Amino acid sequence: MSIEKTLNVQKRDGRGKGPNGRLRSKDLVPGVFYTATGENVMVQAPTLPLEKLYEAVGHTTVFNLEIDDNGTKEVHPVLIWQVQRHPYKNCFLHIDYYGVDLDKEVKVDVPLEFVGVAKGTKLGGILETYRENVRLASKPMDMPQKVVVDVTDMNIGDTISVADLKLPENVSAVHDRNFAIVSVLAKSKDDAGEEGEGEAAAE
Repeated sequence: MSIEKTLNVQKRDGRGKGPNGRLRSKDLVPGVFYTATGENVMVQAPTLPLEKLYEAVGHTTVFNLEIDDNGTKEVHPVLIWQVQRHPYKNCFLHIDYYGVDLDKEVKVDVPLEFVGVAKGTKLGGILETYRENVRLASKPMDMPQKVVVDVTDMNIGDTISVADLKLPENVSAVHDRNFAIVSVLAKSKDDAGEEGEGEAAAE
């Protein structure tokens, strides 16, 4: 398996609100590349290519970060580690890139995608999800973009826990306890009472 995507960035010198603000006014997003050996390299990325890349890779897919330092270019395999967004504008403020060793395990929070309609909900149960993501451990190139959880066969009283997740080969969930991911719960008396009141009001 090879790395499919590359983001071209430039090394930068200035730091702090002033220089970072000037970069953003030029449609550049400041960031820091944390190398696999513990160094910090300040970089800047063009906004549009970064947005397109982030949409494709999220926080789970390795890509190449090509750093231009006054004409000298270096390429490093990385993950996007942390993203800071503007509180009300749809734009990036800062990106942290995490350099990875392709032969060493990393731990990443991977999104969960729930699919299907649980049998129990057709019998009056309520589907309750407890997690939006799960922390997985694997080598960087083995990390899945998402974990699909099929709830179709779940009846009232059923629970899918982290140990029940169907994960790719060479990928494991990181957990100290076997926590619940999703359950189908029976309706409480309060829920049933509220529905009855709603139906009576409609009549």
